[in-house]
Amino acid sequence: MGRYVRIANLTRGNSIDERCRVASSLAERTVGLLATPQLPAGEGLLIERTQSIHMFFMRYPIDVAFVDGDGTVRRVVSGLRPWRVVWWARGARDCIELPVGALSASRTEAGDHVEVTPLA
Repeated sequence: MGRYVRIANLTRGNSIDERCRVASSLAERTVGLLATPQLPAGEGLLIERTQSIHMFFMRYPIDVAFVDGDGTVRRVVSGLRPWRVVWWARGARDCIELPVGALSASRTEAGDHVEVTPLA
């Protein structure tokens, strides 16, 4: 089943994702969202310990936020399409993958501070 977290944008005072699955093992991080036909609104994937991602074999675009160890958003990529690569997000530790439009809806930008809270 895995671990889930809630991600809030403290800078904007709103929620980015209410139910975000955590990918921490090598297998979870490698598979990511590849096996999913789509990413429902309100859900996402937090990939721990990565500064780059690829969209090879993905079926749909996503929004991506790279976050450092202090919770500061270092880079935002909206509408990242299949077969694209984000090679390196300077200073990032983790990557949050979300449905397209989630970052604009929460007004999340580079420099914002996010909080990750485990769900019971």
